Amino acid sequence: MSIPKIKTLGALKKSGYKSRTIKEELRENLISKIKKKEKIFDGIIGFDDTVLPDIERAILSRHNILLLGLRGQAKTRIARMMTQLLDEYMPVVDGSEINDDPLQPLSRFAIDLIEEHGDKTPVAWVHRSDRFVEKLATPDVSVADLIGDVDPIKAASLRLSYADERVIHFGLVPRANRSIFVLNELPDLQARIQVSLFNILQEGDLQIRGFKLRFPLDIQFVFTANPEDYTNRGSIVTPLKDRIESQILTHYPKDPEIALAITEQEADITSEQQKAVHVTDEVKNILEMISFQARESEFIDEKSGVSARLSISARENLISAAERRMLINGDKKTSARITDFWGVIPAITGKVELVYEGEQMGTYAVAMDLVNKSIKDIFGQLFPDPDQSVKLDANDPFVKIKEWFAAGNKIDLLNDDSEKSFRAKLDKVDGLDIPIKHLPGDKDQVYFYKELVLHGLAAHEVIGKNVLDTQFTFSDPLANMFDDFDPDNL
Repeated sequence: MSIPKIKTLGALKKSGYKSRTIKEELRENLISKIKKKEKIFDGIIGFDDTVLPDIERAILSRHNILLLGLRGQAKTRIARMMTQLLDEYMPVVDGSEINDDPLQPLSRFAIDLIEEHGDKTPVAWVHRSDRFVEKLATPDVSVADLIGDVDPIKAASLRLSYADERVIHFGLVPRANRSIFVLNELPDLQARIQVSLFNILQEGDLQIRGFKLRFPLDIQFVFTANPEDYTNRGSIVTPLKDRIESQILTHYPKDPEIALAITEQEADITSEQQKAVHVTDEVKNILEMISFQARESEFIDEKSGVSARLSISARENLISAAERRMLINGDKKTSARITDFWGVIPAITGKVELVYEGEQMGTYAVAMDLVNKSIKDIFGQLFPDPDQSVKLDANDPFVKIKEWFAAGNKIDLLNDDSEKSFRAKLDKVDGLDIPIKHLPGDKDQVYFYKELVLHGLAAHEVIGKNVLDTQFTFSDPLANMFDDFDPDNL
């Protein structure tokens, strides 16, 4: 209901307003949106055929929900978006701590106020955006935080005994009455604290310090958790899990196209960056492939997951790396290069958890390995396999490139090379335009392809690549083998 000019209980009764539980409210508003073919969870990408239908079924069933999945799978965002299924405004007894329904008051405060003022009891209106309470479960969360406790200061100031329920200080859960309550990372909550939620979920009431309160709280619970086999976390106690009616499994994007759409939507790129830095589709695809490679990597703990935030942060870092280079060289515009992926490494290292083999290899080396594998994957989509073309010299598009490097030539690409210097260096490599001649694109695209060929051949170990500080050196793969060769030692 939209907010009417209703300020008293009497006026609310005359308006024909009828109380309904929050689960009924969510259900009825969802039904209305489905009938109108309206988008319900706008901005949630990749879950249209999996997660979102399960959530809609849970809402229609008036269930409390557990969203179970690895980090970065939009669990919290989905929970927050459920507020869009609430009425725009909700009437409450003015001054109530727990959003008392004027027609069905629960707290002693609201009951006494209505008894005193009757139809003149003041009514306030709460917007749906304020009907959302979120708590991150941490080991230090107490029963008092969630449920409530006796407040000795309130008892002293009001001169009340501890037997009077007016001395109770309500916790987050009662204050979320008639609202959506989200408890993130539920397994991190101590088992004895999880037990305190039993009665609320099953019977809808609560107990505080021995008070026998019959509080039929009206709450839509949404819990989020990582899978229980993620051994760095705790677990959900079985009786509590049994009381949560719908458990819904989330997942990572199933293909790079969906992942790319998420990154495009979420990456925080300024309008100045968008105008100044051109990012080719191939660069975007390399970025997305890093996350897919990471989820399959033998060096990364698959149980911890690889968040979609990796690609988002990587896109932001890549564009910033290109922008910084542009500013240093005084250029007005630039295109993202593969050498700019050097700036993406910090976005990778902080978002993966390594297994023992990965720790031995080192976080930086693992990140570089993921980038190289992603480059190799995109290279393979555009060019023939260099390993196979070796057998067919006549048709080998890379033969002149290999001959150029075999003659002792090398090329050094710096992270901060100007556009002029960068292109001049690539133009020196003989035969670099042969494998790309079948690919369409403007001048910027052409130089990206030229750089991709070098990195791709290096990934296949056809040519050598050495990374030192801010410099990429491409040379003959055998050149470095004889750098330390001293004939006098024979």
